[in-house]
Amino acid sequence: MVAKRIIPCLDIKNGQTVKGINFEGLTNVGDPIELAKKYTLDGADELVFLDITATLEGRNAFYSLINRIAKEINIPFTVGGGISSIEDAAAMLDAGADKITMNSGAVQNPEIITEIARKYGSQFIVIAIDAKQVDNIWRVTTHSGQQVTERELYGWAVEAQDRGAGEILFTSMDHDGTKQGYPLDVYAELNRLLHIPVIASGGAGSIQDIEDVFIKGKADAALAASIFHYNEITISQLKEALANNNITVRL
Repeated sequence: MVAKRIIPCLDIKNGQTVKGINFEGLTNVGDPIELAKKYTLDGADELVFLDITATLEGRNAFYSLINRIAKEINIPFTVGGGISSIEDAAAMLDAGADKITMNSGAVQNPEIITEIARKYGSQFIVIAIDAKQVDNIWRVTTHSGQQVTERELYGWAVEAQDRGAGEILFTSMDHDGTKQGYPLDVYAELNRLLHIPVIASGGAGSIQDIEDVFIKGKADAALAASIFHYNEITISQLKEALANNNITVRL
């Protein structure tokens, strides 16, 4: 059985790791390189670094920080923020990233998914979907959640897969930072519709929440931030508990 992955997420703003609730009220939680080293030593399978204001502010992504991170850790990491072209993707790869994640750039130009997948392989591109419920429909958002689109979560996830995405990273804006658990039925439906891995994001507050998203939500990986940043749960504690409950993880 393929091991379930535990992926700490570091949202980056102005070179610092930040965290908020429902994409708002951001507070500084530490230096990204020091946190990356800590999580690597504690058993993280991968890391995700998101320059959360890159698209909103129209800035290029954080290449120099990526380069420094690549020199300090020895596990795969994914980077995102402001990526909208082959050139952006190439710069991320050159800086040391193992994968890129795209949201706004892919929604605005879906063909870029196919272009990047053809050049670098599907394993290199993760499509991040930030969505929230609007009139009981999961609407895809862009620009750090500030722009609601007409796209619907499930249809966009399938299209992204068909265009060449290697993974889907779905974040529920309604659950983000609340530590009240993941929307399990949504992940189960994504699992049913897709044949590529689904990463769950938004709402982890306990070991039980992560166990539930693996068993009931059928997610392939769990991404979390607050519980790790605030030392509520360590990755090693989490993995030990999951293994004790017969969930396959890398120990």
